[in-house]
Amino acid sequence: MTDLYQAQRAMRRMRKQAMDRGVIAILDVGSSKIACLVLRFDGIRPVGGVEQIGALAGQSRFRVIGAATTRSRGVRFGEIHGMHEAERAIRTAVQAAQKMAQVRVDHVIASFSGAEPRSYGLDGQVELADSMATEADIARVLSACEMPDIGPGREVLHAQPVNFALDHRSGLVDPRGQTGNRLACDMHLLSVDAGAIQNLVQCVKRCDLELAGLASSAYAAGLSALVEDEQELGAACIDMGGGATGLSIFIKKHMIYADSVRMGGEHVTSDISKGLHVPVATAERIKTLHGGVVATGVDDREMIDLGGDSGDYERDTRRISRTELIGIMRPRVEEILEEVRVRLDVAGFDHLPSRQIVLTGAGSQIPGLDGLAARILGQQVRFGRPLRIQGLPQSATGPGFAASVGLCLFAAHPQDEWWDFDIPAERYPARSLKRAVRWFKENW
Repeated sequence: MTDLYQAQRAMRRMRKQAMDRGVIAILDVGSSKIACLVLRFDGIRPVGGVEQIGALAGQSRFRVIGAATTRSRGVRFGEIHGMHEAERAIRTAVQAAQKMAQVRVDHVIASFSGAEPRSYGLDGQVELADSMATEADIARVLSACEMPDIGPGREVLHAQPVNFALDHRSGLVDPRGQTGNRLACDMHLLSVDAGAIQNLVQCVKRCDLELAGLASSAYAAGLSALVEDEQELGAACIDMGGGATGLSIFIKKHMIYADSVRMGGEHVTSDISKGLHVPVATAERIKTLHGGVVATGVDDREMIDLGGDSGDYERDTRRISRTELIGIMRPRVEEILEEVRVRLDVAGFDHLPSRQIVLTGAGSQIPGLDGLAARILGQQVRFGRPLRIQGLPQSATGPGFAASVGLCLFAAHPQDEWWDFDIPAERYPARSLKRAVRWFKENW
């Protein structure tokens, strides 16, 4: 476990070095596309001299100078499935973004969906030595959090303190310098499948790049698609990707829960392909141009040419009504939303003060999805687009880029995590984790 702690610290150091040099790349590895953004850091002070997360984050410190996307290969359910294909796709995206930026990039911060995320809420408390909270006290209270046994073959991806309390005063963001006798902390820990991370780390290394950070796509999407009030009062971000649908819940500007449903837009496309006996490319075109989830009387009369070049006249001139297409798409979309609802219920989402749900991701662009989601999830639903950040090309401002933009904010304004503090070696919080982390030794 010491290796994990040191490896995350090593990535943080690399991120700082890359930012000091002025350039770092963002890599969002998805099932349908791989996006790469190159960021230049200008060294502008954060607004008011205070680190910001959310709407103000985009106003300080960095701008996008290169952007590229390529069709994803070798990635399924948000996880790397074919190493060689994924490596080629990542190289293609990174090289194109470097060419646009006219600068070479050595360090990347990557995000991914899938990997079976699991959330844990931990808490710990300590007595203060001299009645004023210091950085060392925060390290002690984090180490006092009793770690769950996350099981074999799993690793900690995020471990963020989400709330501090000094004596009876709770809801403190940063207790350093404040007086009291007893310091308590609540921490959110997100674990993921170790194999999925290992494959991604290996793939990035094979592309001759250094990994300077890892984040959950669901977390990144929430950072960019939720406005500040939503992050503060409680909201869920549903990031509908190609191969997986990510889910994150925020309150008090911290993520407190994340999960993933192993279904996305590609499954809807696959259903259309099988139902209409057309190639996947044709199914994708039909979904994009004519898709929907709510049928009206007009849709019976709207006919769609399926097209084709098989040489069989009857097959190549087939037509279906839009109602038939909706009849194929709706059951799968309902299934995805029902799975999301189960996970929201497990997380206790109904107990939050505000229960806004924000749909984002490329798969969220199906007409009528907001109404269907509101009916199934029983909450207020809106569509979310990523925050505007300086230099972002128009082509990268759609909901499919929520995770990429969120990753930029994560790079520029990382929230405190457990490994940012000097925790005494004998007091690592993860003392109950039995399994050694071999891949960290190999990579750092």
